[in-house]
Amino acid sequence: MTKALLIENGVIVTMDVERRILDRGYVLVKDGRIAAIGEGTPTAPPEVERIDAAGMVVMPGLIDTHAHAGHMLTKGLGSDSEDWMTITGRIYAEATDPEFWAAEAALSAAERIKCGTTTATLLFGGGPDIMRTEAPDAAEAHLAAITEMGVREVLAVGPNRPAAASVYRAYRDGAHEEIAVSPEAQLSVSAALINAWAGRSDRVHLAVSLPVFDAAELEDPAVLDLSRKARQLARDKGVLLVQDGHRDGSIAANDEKLALFDARSLLAHCVDLTEADRAVLKRTGAKVAHNPSAIMSVFGRCPAPELRAEGITVSLGTDAAAPDRSFDMFRNMFQAHRYHARHFRDDAVLPPFDLLEMATIEGARALSMEGEIGSLETGKRADILLINMRQPHLWPPIDPVQRLARFANGADVDTTIVGGRVLMRGRKLVGQDEDAILDRAEKAFRLAMQRAGLA
Repeated sequence: MTKALLIENGVIVTMDVERRILDRGYVLVKDGRIAAIGEGTPTAPPEVERIDAAGMVVMPGLIDTHAHAGHMLTKGLGSDSEDWMTITGRIYAEATDPEFWAAEAALSAAERIKCGTTTATLLFGGGPDIMRTEAPDAAEAHLAAITEMGVREVLAVGPNRPAAASVYRAYRDGAHEEIAVSPEAQLSVSAALINAWAGRSDRVHLAVSLPVFDAAELEDPAVLDLSRKARQLARDKGVLLVQDGHRDGSIAANDEKLALFDARSLLAHCVDLTEADRAVLKRTGAKVAHNPSAIMSVFGRCPAPELRAEGITVSLGTDAAAPDRSFDMFRNMFQAHRYHARHFRDDAVLPPFDLLEMATIEGARALSMEGEIGSLETGKRADILLINMRQPHLWPPIDPVQRLARFANGADVDTTIVGGRVLMRGRKLVGQDEDAILDRAEKAFRLAMQRAGLA
């Protein structure tokens, strides 16, 4: 049970239904949830731990709805994105062991804590469609490390494409064996992981991932069969169905062939959508993870403002953490604004409050968790950030929402709290050795590079 906290004297940006901003407010936290919130001086028990938020904004934790596990240790590899994809696939399939995934998870969680991302949705793998679900060991190691670090996470596990059996290397006692695995076997491992983690932690959830198939691929009976099985697994377990890379008619094609989507579907990128795609999103309640800093946003455009205007939930994702981007959601808020302002030649598009919504309460709605996180309200889980606003780039002290969405960055986060547990205070991790996390990750990285013949 976490200790009771009283955060006081801060500017509270609630992101509640009324979008209240409390100029000199407080948040009282008990048993991991918000017990009270308001202005002025609260009544609190003497044993409560007090945090003075003078000069700071107190806001909900940021929610990143699309990223990848593994990518923290593939940053900087390759000469361009195509080269990076090839190298990443090679490392994931041929050069990693459970310790790689645990060390990478701790590093990823540390970055998220330090930039204020309290919840993230991660695909367990990626690159050229290399999902590490040939066995449960890697995912178990990842999830154990995430649990220890204290962040909130949705981990999406699932199959590769059914074109051919995937071959992985399993390392043991300095040697390795090659394991061929089918998409059906990966679905079985995914189901076992979902069962094993059901109810184990209120901060860790699993989802089902499925590759995005276009209209031509959906003519393949093996693709249809795999998609139906993944859809059914997600619905039977009551978890999200997550897909990475929808574009140009793929949503409408999957809806027509499979009735694939419902309100617990989270679709990443969604660039160059057709009118039929947009109609499916509106009818089914499927959610969108918009990634303005991703490579797909270079070659196509997600119509995020237009979708929002149609009542479709659009959240923000970083697509982090490689090849060329970080988990900094503040950076993505600013980039989203510039991305769409340039398209419309109108800098009034996606004003600051809209961006903050996409990074908080809309992110929670995309994960079907809006009743628990995404805003500071009595009864919700205490996922809270304190942002140090007494800095030259965040001055003068007016309009806190504009300063957060336009000028702040991850390094401005002073304190990160998840479920009432303080994970960082004064820019220092609490209960974790940052140097040890870095050293562990470097060791795992160098071993993987050696195994992949890239040292």
